[in-house]
Amino acid sequence: MSNISKEERFHTAQEKAGVLIEALPWMREFAGQTVVIKYGGNAMVSRELSQAFAQDIVFLHHVGIKPVVVHGGGPQINKMLEKVGIKSEFRGGLRVTTSETMDVVRMVLTGQVQRELVSLLNVHAPYALGLSGEDARLLQARKRMAYVDGDYVDVGHVGDIVGVNPEAIRLMLDANRIPVVSTVAVDVDNPTDVLNVNADTAAGALAVALGASKLIMLTDVEGLYTNWPDASSLVSKISRDDVEKLLPSLASGMVPKMEAALRAIDGGVEKAHVIDGRIAHSMLLEVFTDAGIGTEVSRNPEK
Repeated sequence: MSNISKEERFHTAQEKAGVLIEALPWMREFAGQTVVIKYGGNAMVSRELSQAFAQDIVFLHHVGIKPVVVHGGGPQINKMLEKVGIKSEFRGGLRVTTSETMDVVRMVLTGQVQRELVSLLNVHAPYALGLSGEDARLLQARKRMAYVDGDYVDVGHVGDIVGVNPEAIRLMLDANRIPVVSTVAVDVDNPTDVLNVNADTAAGALAVALGASKLIMLTDVEGLYTNWPDASSLVSKISRDDVEKLLPSLASGMVPKMEAALRAIDGGVEKAHVIDGRIAHSMLLEVFTDAGIGTEVSRNPEK
């Protein structure tokens, strides 16, 4: 028997009702719109946060929003490489991806991380479907070089997104499904080969191709710091022009997120958000409350 009084239960119910009322205008605004969410960081490796993320995605789906989840899997790839005796190496911020490493990347992203996330989503409702960037040539990329000490260096099967064929995603959304995309791409110069691509970059490109209203990227910090690691430099809203000016000075982990945000905004996406994936349900706080959480990038942010 609960020791909570009738008055306390009534007060709690009132608070929940207040939250729903606050969320109502946002539900109305975004109903029917596509939102691309990049899943990563602590939200990916913590069971509790993964479950909260899955609940958030299914909630978005049930209120009429069309979520598309894009994921990477750096920690899981590192763990598997260590297990099979392949050394993890990075040059110029890029993973050196030999043919053997690419086999592991492909296996972990599409065979482990994606399957675990699809299963988590389908605990709540049988809507999630997984696909790789290889499927139906969804993601197309071209090999890129790393810039190290003034020279460009070959880092193997690593690519930049140069094209997106979103038809398979659109078919899934029309069928009331939740697409879950792993970021392995077809090499446009050698279509029988595949390339490892940055998940933030892929999410930004996919958001543009789908005409999404929002791009949301989960990370392991509170948002964008204009002067990392000075906590007082955290910004809640910033223009795309100010982001562009800041890019050369940003911490390396934030650069691909802000580049993806710029690509999304320039491609017609209304807003891009970088939010703290270490906080359970941070995505709902950002989308459905006045306070929000993290950093919002737009062409002309409201003050």
